[in-house]
Amino acid sequence: MALYCKSLTSYERRATLDALVGTHHIGSKWPVAVQTMTNTNTADTDACAEQIDQIAAAGGRIVRLTTRNESEAQNLGPIGQRVRTKWPDVALVADVHFIPAVAAVAATTADKVRINPGNYNDRGGRFEELIDLCRQRGVALRIGVNHGSLAKKIFDLYGDTPEGMAASAMEFLERCRALDFHNVVVSLKSSNVRVMIYAYRLLVKAMNEAGMAYPIHLGVTEAGNHTEGRIKSAVGIGALLADGIGDTIRVSLTESPAAEIPAAQSLVAHYAHRGPCPEFAPVDEAQFSAYEYRPRTSGISPVLWSEVKPEEQEGFEVIEATSDYPVQEWRSKILSTAHAAPIILRRHYTTADYDQFAIEAAADLGVMFIDSLADGIDLRNDNFTQEQIDEIALGILQAARVRISRTEYIACPSCGRTLYDIESTLAAIKARTSHLVGLKIGVMGCIVNGPGEMADADYGYVGGLPDHISLYRGKTLVERNVPMAQAIDRLIELIKADGRWVEKS
Repeated sequence: MALYCKSLTSYERRATLDALVGTHHIGSKWPVAVQTMTNTNTADTDACAEQIDQIAAAGGRIVRLTTRNESEAQNLGPIGQRVRTKWPDVALVADVHFIPAVAAVAATTADKVRINPGNYNDRGGRFEELIDLCRQRGVALRIGVNHGSLAKKIFDLYGDTPEGMAASAMEFLERCRALDFHNVVVSLKSSNVRVMIYAYRLLVKAMNEAGMAYPIHLGVTEAGNHTEGRIKSAVGIGALLADGIGDTIRVSLTESPAAEIPAAQSLVAHYAHRGPCPEFAPVDEAQFSAYEYRPRTSGISPVLWSEVKPEEQEGFEVIEATSDYPVQEWRSKILSTAHAAPIILRRHYTTADYDQFAIEAAADLGVMFIDSLADGIDLRNDNFTQEQIDEIALGILQAARVRISRTEYIACPSCGRTLYDIESTLAAIKARTSHLVGLKIGVMGCIVNGPGEMADADYGYVGGLPDHISLYRGKTLVERNVPMAQAIDRLIELIKADGRWVEKS
């Protein structure tokens, strides 16, 4: 099978095995599940229980917690006992980095354990030990690969690429299958939406060829906050959901964890409320690039329809999608016929909620630019001004990395490892740098998420010791443990020293 999905112009949910996380089933026979992650200290039972209560009240039932050491792994038991007096169906997921022994303890207290394969390239049987512990209690395992933190042997073979991410996951899925352990979910996350989409497509293709059907967890890491963060997440997650791929999702926002739940629910609902897919004309798959970006042959930079002068509009071809399956409809209309003129994608929306509008539009349109199938956007919604609509359209093009019109912030949602107030810090950094169009700035809570997770950022602001920040130029550490009171000034000094600073106009 050349493609990751059965057809570019029809819809079918990818069939998977069933993973059980607490009382929650993850897989193709069930609705796509939503989840989030606490940003409290996992050693603080009261703080975690209070935040999980807020998450559960918002509709979240699968909650991941930072698990840095064996003590925190053990405390997942008391946290679960507290939470389940009010919310008996909440499932707790241990997020483990670096230390296999911590994952082993977490398997005795959590409903699911998330590990990074990069930490398990051992010969001591640690992975097999973890599988045995998970099997004993019916604990699920998430194989969670992150862009920027691949194991050395994978990196040496593939580099820091989507192919390397997929290969890393497949290595450990093969180990799970060899051990006859199948209560497994797999994820491949990146803050670069294009990398994230290609990695998941490559993984699904590899699983199909290997006869595997493990369920998939979707997410874009460090998406940021507000409408921008929702658009970035929706472009990445929506590209996969549109083709029936994805069984549980997290919309990672630099906001309170409870705020992620309605955003994720809106994205899931956008696909769940559809009828049967119409029969669109099939296309030649050879015209379609699923795993790498091919620039448009039209030669024009992506435009907004509102920018095109009336006298120039006849030089474009407007293709409107009116069905519940706009991605399949657009693909069919574009790839089944030759088009001489640049293509504008048009779609009408009716929702009066701005963030929901942004999520729906990003989920529908973003993948079309990831796959280089169009030259512009014509969004319609009578509830908003043209300026508001254009802000969403520009955000979609930026997330797809085809038109850069603003500063990009690769900002993590924070977790129990974060030692500073990342929400207020991100706001302060934005206030001083948002005019630096095209610059990518990583704002990361800890060394786990930076520099690896901000792999393609120009500059990084990374938490280290309490109230101290380390500054990066790309992946290179420039200054370690700068007091927070001075850190933003020093970041700006670094940008200026590199000649990349411009004054606000």
